[in-house]
Amino acid sequence: MVQPILQFGTSRFLQAHVDLFVSEALAGAPGAGDALGGITVVQTTDRPDGAARIAALARGEGYPVRIRGLAGGERVDRTVQCTAVREAWQAATHWPELRAAVAGPVRVIVSNTADRGYLLDDRDGPAALRPGSAPPHSFPAKLLVLLHGRWQAAPQAPITLLPCELVERNGDVLRDVVAGLARQWALPAECIDWLTAHCVWANSLVDRIVSEAIAPVGAVAEPYAVWVVERHPRLTLPCTHPAIVLTDDLAFYERLKLLLLNAGHTYLAERWQQEGRAAGETVRDAMADAALRAGLEALWAEEILPVFGALGARAQAEAYLVDVRERFENPFLDHRIADIAQNHAQKKQRRFGPLVALAAEHAPHLAQPRLKAALAAA
Repeated sequence: MVQPILQFGTSRFLQAHVDLFVSEALAGAPGAGDALGGITVVQTTDRPDGAARIAALARGEGYPVRIRGLAGGERVDRTVQCTAVREAWQAATHWPELRAAVAGPVRVIVSNTADRGYLLDDRDGPAALRPGSAPPHSFPAKLLVLLHGRWQAAPQAPITLLPCELVERNGDVLRDVVAGLARQWALPAECIDWLTAHCVWANSLVDRIVSEAIAPVGAVAEPYAVWVVERHPRLTLPCTHPAIVLTDDLAFYERLKLLLLNAGHTYLAERWQQEGRAAGETVRDAMADAALRAGLEALWAEEILPVFGALGARAQAEAYLVDVRERFENPFLDHRIADIAQNHAQKKQRRFGPLVALAAEHAPHLAQPRLKAALAAA
């Protein structure tokens, strides 16, 4: 039986995020429901670890997700069984089935294809559209071939694409890549219009730390999870769930994460570098260091929260910080600051720069000595 949800990617993140939400909705968990049905997972690469996951998923037995961390001041350590994945395919060997599925009953396509997922491949061309052809190499080209088949077979049927890659306005970006490729391949204008206007390319923000894989399939994740999806009049979600948030202001949620959680991480990395702190120091260790914790709390209170206050969003920012503190103090997660400190200069520009710019525009009298000193050092 073909499932209504098609997912590109077998990562532990998706296993403990989208797949788990759908599983809980199918099981009637509190606040969750309206699941479209099961999920078909597709591996698009030939990596051995992915092949092992696909083989395990194909058995249909489900897999464990261990939730470990702090939530509401309480320690959480529980394991749930995820049973939403009903089919597991490899693109190279199940390409005819994939083309038939997207031409027919699929209603939602989810993806998480890592940092290089939207890159094109010069080997791909319009010959891939012919029946019986091999699958293209790049993810956008695969998607174009599949959607072209949908346009030919069922152009009136609704279809929603929900990319989960950590790309700003990921739906818009993926739509433009696929539509641009369609123009390169000289597809009919009617098809290109259908791609851009009929298909719903949802912008979304995902956030959950999934720290470990469980072999052959499964994951260890923190309690905190959110999937913020920009509202669209024809949007179809795979399910309803307390962790799925519909919004008209996706940029606000992106700002919360970037300017509070990410900026907090970058501040700790700045201190770690400046002071030559222990190579193995973790975020949890830093939160337990009284002086370092005081510096971070002062940064939030004196240089960041006033910016949100000037934007009329201080209460929401303070509520979000409650979750951030628990995530930073997670007793089960060894999040090394050395890992956070990679590409540190660029991260300072991306995370501290907007804070200083927003203060200059909305709170011109706000002093931000820590942020400005870190930017100057960059």
